[in-house]
Amino acid sequence: MDLILDACDRSFFTPYVYPSSFEPTDWRRQLLSLILITTIAAYVLYFVCATLSYFFIFDRSLMQHPKFLKNQVRLEIRWTATSVPLVGLPTGAIFLLEVRGYSKLYDGVDGGTYGWLFILFSAFTFLMFTDGLIYWIHRGLHNKLVYKYIHKQHHKLLVPTPFASYAFHPIDSLVQSIPYHLYPFLFPLNKLLFLAFFVFVNVWTVSIHDGDYRVPELLKPFINGSAHHTDHHLFYNYNYGQFFTLWDRIGGSFKNPSAFEGEGPGDTVKRLLAVKEN
Repeated sequence: MDLILDACDRSFFTPYVYPSSFEPTDWRRQLLSLILITTIAAYVLYFVCATLSYFFIFDRSLMQHPKFLKNQVRLEIRWTATSVPLVGLPTGAIFLLEVRGYSKLYDGVDGGTYGWLFILFSAFTFLMFTDGLIYWIHRGLHNKLVYKYIHKQHHKLLVPTPFASYAFHPIDSLVQSIPYHLYPFLFPLNKLLFLAFFVFVNVWTVSIHDGDYRVPELLKPFINGSAHHTDHHLFYNYNYGQFFTLWDRIGGSFKNPSAFEGEGPGDTVKRLLAVKEN
């Protein structure tokens, strides 16, 4: 994140926001800047990705599903608008630790230990590490002791739209983001790859709420897509995974998506519309 912070300092913060006496290396200035950058970036990624997905990918006939809430899109956006700045505060603090050198993020690509093969390896391990931890965190959020206080809000959206992707209780959102921040404190990770993952994870989160249940046949057994995640919203105790189905299969919580069996939300809507026409 120091790459983004340095660019913002040079082009915006130094000449237009902070007085010259407030040094760019001051941790208080860095914290304020990182909170601002994180919050703005989250809003931009959310509104750009979710809006594009809503108009060009999402099957809006799903809004006629009997479990689709009245004014649901407005509700999803309102919950997100409230949550993002609250999550931005602790996230900015975590990024500050990275900027101050406490993580194992590194610059560049060399011909030795941290070459291109290591970048490919770390990309794979990042996905596997975060997917495994998020599975157990997500499953833990369904425990009756915490569910109604934290995770229930997101599950009110039984047939989600792309705008549901960030519509979490702030604590829910923060807790599920921990694995992404934890990885570079435990393992070396290229800074640019980390930034790429920051964008990818946000886009992926939108994609599993986009109502496009198609998955290439070859990948169906492995990828946790929108069909899997929609069934998680509908049936609660299945398909907790983020990227893959691996941990759901290990943990006994895998459910073959109803959309793959002709019983998904889109199929329900088609049957209801056929009845109305007759």
